[in-house]
Amino acid sequence: MPISVTSPSRELHSHNMDMDDKRRNQTRGSDLKSRLQRRSSQSPNTERLSPEEIILWSQSLERLLTSKYGMTTFQAFLKSEFSDENIEFWLICQDYKKIKSSFRLSSRAKKIYKTYIEAEAPKEINIDHKTRDLIRRNVKTPTTVCFDEAQRIVYRLMEKDSYPRFLRSNIYRTLLDSSSDYIKV
Repeated sequence: MPISVTSPSRELHSHNMDMDDKRRNQTRGSDLKSRLQRRSSQSPNTERLSPEEIILWSQSLERLLTSKYGMTTFQAFLKSEFSDENIEFWLICQDYKKIKSSFRLSSRAKKIYKTYIEAEAPKEINIDHKTRDLIRRNVKTPTTVCFDEAQRIVYRLMEKDSYPRFLRSNIYRTLLDSSSDYIKV
């Protein structure tokens, strides 16, 4: 039976990369904390992110997405993980549903399809082939609901995967820590 042997230099390289990632995440968290503290001390008239609001984000993805700051923070988190195509798609679908003009509906549907749905699209979202085929047919005569199924799938993916990772992330933890600092002051 063959035995797998890892060279010491590979282990050391892997360990160094892990340490670099850990340092980078800690730095990112402390940078965010210092930016928040500077922002809160700059002007008393600026709108502040309340500790209560940050805590509410942990109740549900819906709560997070209905908060202006929550949405922005979640987007920044997803961008840092190179997985922001889902939230972008979800937001674009929200805007798409508000379109009244059939011409704009048609052109926007084609653009959304080419950007997010089509196989090998630049920001392809993770949906099953049945949904992809359904949307391909729907885009030929688009309605405001032609992306609804894909939007539901993407929302569930974010809810089950991205959102729990966000709640465990340094970005969110730093916000919670800094909000508790504001409460102490």
